[in-house]
Amino acid sequence: MESRQAVPLRDLFLVFAKIGAFTIGGGYAMILLIREEIIRRGWISEEEFPDILVLAQSAPGLLAVNISIFTGYKIRGTRGSVVATLGSCLPSFLIILLIAMFFTGYQDVPAVVSIFQGIRPAVVALIAVPMLRMAKESNHSVLAWSITAVTLGLIAFLKVSPVYVLLVSIAVAVGISWWRERREGLRK
Repeated sequence: MESRQAVPLRDLFLVFAKIGAFTIGGGYAMILLIREEIIRRGWISEEEFPDILVLAQSAPGLLAVNISIFTGYKIRGTRGSVVATLGSCLPSFLIILLIAMFFTGYQDVPAVVSIFQGIRPAVVALIAVPMLRMAKESNHSVLAWSITAVTLGLIAFLKVSPVYVLLVSIAVAVGISWWRERREGLRK
């Protein structure tokens, strides 16, 4: 893996600008492209990426911005964080600005409606693929897969708030950790 100073800020900006320009659907759609670009270039290892993703999802704010911040920081510190964030946000900002300036009256044109209807399934795939990959990489036991399935069911089908699921998950994890430590203490 390259050292932090070995990655030029220009390269960091261009990679994140490409990601920002060619991902439709927001932060989750960017995950796959970010992962592929930074791992392929050796900037971050496959083992480090899930940690960055968890941090980005845990922090308040937009996922795409958070991923850019944490990835840029990991690669080049504070400057990298700023450059990666600008790179990922600037193309979207410019595209939306152009759309607002020139295409405001065209949202009901059948061709435009068809284009956006055609893009939707691709966006779903762009979001689903990194989530499935992360599940495969993170879940190494039947218990982990069970937790993933129950969480998915609670949120997607029973409409339980993710906040409650996270709070219960944290409480259960703390309880299991406490129980294991206590059991280990009794064995000694």
